Amino acid sequence: MARKVKVFLDTSVLFAGIWSAEGGARMILKLGEAGVIGLLVSPQVLTEIESSLREKAPDSLGKLALLLDKSGSEVVPAAAPGVLERCQAIVPHPGDAQVIASAWNSQADYFVTLDQKHFLANEPLREMAPFIIGTPGDFLAWLRERLST
Repeated sequence: MARKVKVFLDTSVLFAGIWSAEGGARMILKLGEAGVIGLLVSPQVLTEIESSLREKAPDSLGKLALLLDKSGSEVVPAAAPGVLERCQAIVPHPGDAQVIASAWNSQADYFVTLDQKHFLANEPLREMAPFIIGTPGDFLAWLRERLST
């Protein structure tokens, strides 16, 4: 039996999955709930999503807790200083450097994000990262292809 694909979720994807009951981000959470994939988040992601929801949609905090629990999301440790320093050199935003460093340490297969500026359009990061970086739609297409072979 093949190893379960490990998917690291960025704050933007969690927010989209909570905000909308439809779409790729929510589908990824549902796949986690069904046990098809393993979902990973970092302490930084949790801090960012909680802050964002408190500001923009405080009524959704309960939904966040429920979706994280039901989807079986695993909180991975923060990255070691050496990994963080390497990531800070390619991701200038401090919070995003922490997120990508935690993903790097987590041995994720895929990093899912909606952040164009710091992740999706960051060619040095995409070339160096030990995982694929893409949008929820990119990930779902990749997973569909992987499952059909």
